[in-house]
Amino acid sequence: MTGPRPRLLFGAEHRCSYLEDRMARSVFIDPQLPMDPARYGALLDLGFRRSGTYVYRPACGACQQCRPARVPVARFVPTRAHRRCLKRNEDLHLKVETELGPEHFALYRRYLYARHPGGGMNPEDRVAFRSFLASAWGEGEILALRDAGGRLLCGAVVDRVPQGLSAVYTYYEPDQPARSLGTCAILRQIARAQELGLSYLYLGYWIPDSRRMDYKKQFQPLETLGPDGWRIAPA
Repeated sequence: MTGPRPRLLFGAEHRCSYLEDRMARSVFIDPQLPMDPARYGALLDLGFRRSGTYVYRPACGACQQCRPARVPVARFVPTRAHRRCLKRNEDLHLKVETELGPEHFALYRRYLYARHPGGGMNPEDRVAFRSFLASAWGEGEILALRDAGGRLLCGAVVDRVPQGLSAVYTYYEPDQPARSLGTCAILRQIARAQELGLSYLYLGYWIPDSRRMDYKKQFQPLETLGPDGWRIAPA
């Protein structure tokens, strides 16, 4: 990574959202450092990701469970379950959008109330919705899945960097469980990266001991970042 070396700022220790018996802490890139998609892409390869405009990575003293994960999309082969998921959702139209408008906020609210009640994110906070998902320096897009009537069923916010797409957050209609919209969204993100000729889809952090993160192992080969660099994770 070229340019000035980033200054790192440590956040306060807090209860881990994924492992109930652990405490967590993050290290942040100084927000005064100029950021753009190329620099953010380099930081993704070092294990960072963003929340809003803040770029961070876990820095927990007693735990190293959070492993940055990415899919090398040229080598991805969908499983039979993936093909069935795509078949169930072949009636949905993918539209690449750029505006987090009222329809997206309404779906995000329904998703949080149904899937993450009491999870620390306020479904009614419209300002937090935008500040969490958007960034002034990023090249972001929303992969919106709509039915034949135009109803928004899923929104997947992604960042585009020179070498790939980075999944920021996905929210989807909770009253459509048979569609497996979360899985469908990742498959469509992989397809989008392939169409753009990009190398990777970054999936944030995989935590081996967290059942909430098990779904990421479905997308093989899955690379994770460790002390020896990026390596294929066990299936």
